[in-house]
Amino acid sequence: METQSSAAGRLPRPLFCALVLFLLEGSVVYQAYAVDVEVKDASNETCLFGKWIMNFSITYETEHNEYKNTVLTFPEHVRYDGSSCDNEISGPVLAIEFGEGHSWNISFTKTNDTYQGIISFTYNTNDTALFPDAKMKGLITTSTNYPLHPVNLDTVFICQNVDFVESGSVIQNFQNVVLEAFLPSGNLSDQKTVCDKDAVVTPEPAVPDTSSTDTTSITNTTFIINTTSITNTNTNTTSITDDTTEEANTTILSSRSISQPDEIPATGTYSVKNDTEVCLLATMGLQLNMTKTLMNINPNTTTASGRCGNRSSVLTLTDTDIVVVLTFAVKNTSFERFYLKAVDVTVTNPVNGTQFAASDNLTFWEASLGSSYMCRKKETLVVTPSCSLHVFNLRIQPFQVQNGQFSIAEECTSSDFLFIIPIVVGVVIGLLIVFAFVFYMIGRRKSDSGYQAV
Repeated sequence: METQSSAAGRLPRPLFCALVLFLLEGSVVYQAYAVDVEVKDASNETCLFGKWIMNFSITYETEHNEYKNTVLTFPEHVRYDGSSCDNEISGPVLAIEFGEGHSWNISFTKTNDTYQGIISFTYNTNDTALFPDAKMKGLITTSTNYPLHPVNLDTVFICQNVDFVESGSVIQNFQNVVLEAFLPSGNLSDQKTVCDKDAVVTPEPAVPDTSSTDTTSITNTTFIINTTSITNTNTNTTSITDDTTEEANTTILSSRSISQPDEIPATGTYSVKNDTEVCLLATMGLQLNMTKTLMNINPNTTTASGRCGNRSSVLTLTDTDIVVVLTFAVKNTSFERFYLKAVDVTVTNPVNGTQFAASDNLTFWEASLGSSYMCRKKETLVVTPSCSLHVFNLRIQPFQVQNGQFSIAEECTSSDFLFIIPIVVGVVIGLLIVFAFVFYMIGRRKSDSGYQAV
């Protein structure tokens, strides 16, 4: 933990920033961190309050002209130079730097009635841990608006369900968002608005109460930068002074039921476009089994994205807090055939944390290039020992789609056919036995016909 004096020297004067990162506990592959932020001005008034969970899904091209997907989350240690309240019109700004040259910042602007943030995310493909075989090396920057729609001034923006924004090859997933910029008198507003994902199906989470003074001590799991006292705006607020780190317990609601019924999921139709032309087509019903928890992918709430190439194509399906990335490749043989090469699954759960499973050495759904693959029966794709996908009513074509239509299909081996084979063999053997017995009896009758008269 840095001292307050050293932190002060890194922040623009006379403006200060408070940044708190909390570790969410849970048995996950990737540690998930929630961001709890207050940006304060010189008079110690809050100009930005934000609280959310987020991760990044990045698709990149490899040296072998294939596309891979990698998932990036905020690590435990980040840098935050450049965060400030700025001025009355163009601020505030939250800037985060982390890892090997990665940075994320959001700057807010306002009109007479609304405010909105502009996200700039820069990732470094020289980071060999995340991009071991990237074709393009260096810094890549994408930008997008968030929230997606302008928010009325003096209004808190809330999004409990997973809300994602896509820009270029990056999908940013947000969840459990509580956000307000340009706070009047430094206090959160009583007025609230929700994102599109929350508008119909989910209740609004409670807005933190900044007036409470109840405090609860915890162990040293927070990273705090400030030169003055900071007020943590959870339901039970905390005063943080010179050498004391305190925070309150928080309650986070899950946006998806922990268990789903064991039923056949609805079949959805998905497509990916290359400019204006459809280059990938898929119809399927998907059910995810993550650590023995079944979750159906709902086509009505699922969005499809991705990219197409000559040797590799990617289909990304995002349903609320589930992201499934399917990567297809072409085999380097004299008979060109495509197959499912990799599957990446990310489940964002505010109770258990972010769960991630991936495998890039698969050989499912193989068919000739220029045709489609079809399987009417249930197929189970084992991604890892704790993660599998159940697929129903599948038809997919990741390459050479013509006029937005499926080409002739190559079907999987039917389980019914496999079941019939032993029956047919048994019947044939039985008939052979019957025929042999009949011929035997006929031959025996001829031999028993007696002696002829001389």
